[in-house]
Amino acid sequence: MRIEVSKALLRPLVAVAGMVLATLVAPAVAKAPQLAMLDGLANGAWVLHYRESDERDKICVRTGRELIQIRHRAAKCSHYVVDDQPNLVTVQYTCPGVGYGRTTIRRETPRLVQIESSGIEGGLPFHVSAEGRRVGGC
Repeated sequence: MRIEVSKALLRPLVAVAGMVLATLVAPAVAKAPQLAMLDGLANGAWVLHYRESDERDKICVRTGRELIQIRHRAAKCSHYVVDDQPNLVTVQYTCPGVGYGRTTIRRETPRLVQIESSGIEGGLPFHVSAEGRRVGGC
């Protein structure tokens, strides 16, 4: 038994099948790496100047991700990317037994960023507003 399908019926079926396939394949092909903006920051020694005080902190940046947990640097934390744009990232993180935070980093240049971070550290709330600037090698 042979079934014949008219061209008029076949075209819409092929078009629908193509659209379904495109929606399954396109996200895998077109997706950029997460937090790519941080990868574009200059490696080296950075100074963080906190706006609330005259305090300054020096940090060695190798991947840019060191700037996410400026109040929980040594803690092992899980991360959830909230926003990932070419010049701005927001990451929420949880550090079991230590605290959590939400950090937004805005890149002005590969050597200059603005950082806003808030959360809980040691059972107490914190909010940090800082400027990060590359000053040399680590």
